[in-house]
Amino acid sequence: MSIDVLNETEHALDELELIGCARYVMDSMRVHPEADLCIRLVDENAMEVLHVQWMNLPGPTDVMSFPMDELRPGREGDEPQEGVLGDIVLCPSVAARQAREAGHSTEDELLLLTTHGLLHLLGFDHAEPAEEREMFELQRQLLLTFLATRGRPG
Repeated sequence: MSIDVLNETEHALDELELIGCARYVMDSMRVHPEADLCIRLVDENAMEVLHVQWMNLPGPTDVMSFPMDELRPGREGDEPQEGVLGDIVLCPSVAARQAREAGHSTEDELLLLTTHGLLHLLGFDHAEPAEEREMFELQRQLLLTFLATRGRPG
């Protein structure tokens, strides 16, 4: 499993924690062990360009996902599909604002956004209420379990 982190910002980042979270989610979702993922951290200007270009929405956002081979979660007993999972783009300054509003650290927000972005890469969405409930519950379970394995409070 190849997970690259490209930090194009001034934000000090625990890359190993971010990689650990991504690896945990990918393992939990039975993604092929040789799947590739890139996590890119950008400033608000770069994120706004992507947000306008791909979503036709103004302003920067917190996370965007760009799937490559449209891999899906593996099923028990089936061989997972090989390929490139895709890219997750995070904006730490937006994450920092959201973290303050939510009452937790920027690092925890970035872990949440990484989990969220990975679920999008695996085909999950939250456009409809039932999809949102499913995706956000899975996101919550994955993140809390990851934090518990790290001995950190959730």
